Amino acid sequence: MSDYQIINPIAGMQNIGDTSTTQNQVLGTIVQANDVASTAYGAGMFIYLSGVASTVLGSWVTFHQDDNTTALLAANAIGPVGVSMSINVASQYGWYQIYGKGVGKCLASYADNGLVYATATAGSIDDAVVSGDRVKLAIGASAIDTPSTGLAEFEIQYPFMDDGTSA
Repeated sequence: MSDYQIINPIAGMQNIGDTSTTQNQVLGTIVQANDVASTAYGAGMFIYLSGVASTVLGSWVTFHQDDNTTALLAANAIGPVGVSMSINVASQYGWYQIYGKGVGKCLASYADNGLVYATATAGSIDDAVVSGDRVKLAIGASAIDTPSTGLAEFEIQYPFMDDGTSA
């Protein structure tokens, strides 16, 4: 798996892959980090947010910039989208990827280079077209189960959902 290291970290900064019951950064903090693992995903951008129940590594979420809370991605969602870098459940704090190449949860049959759509399975995506549920500025970079079971690689550029029926 990836191992993102924050560029220009501040002393006491929480690692990208960690979850904490203590808030270690100002909520909404955005940092750049590089993947130093053999996966070599390159640079990415990450936002520090509070967690929500049932979040696992790779969960897709929408987040609310007014209070920096998250909700597992679901049909008809509206707002910016991120991908959880840890098991970051309620009453915990962690990082969510908002830009770059990374890994997220997807459903069976997700195809390489597929578009990204919210599903009835909260926090997971699929490439099956559902009007109004496309996660814009996100695309698959591998098929399901690469790099591991139930996950796929994605390229994201500050993705969002607007519940719109047209592009």
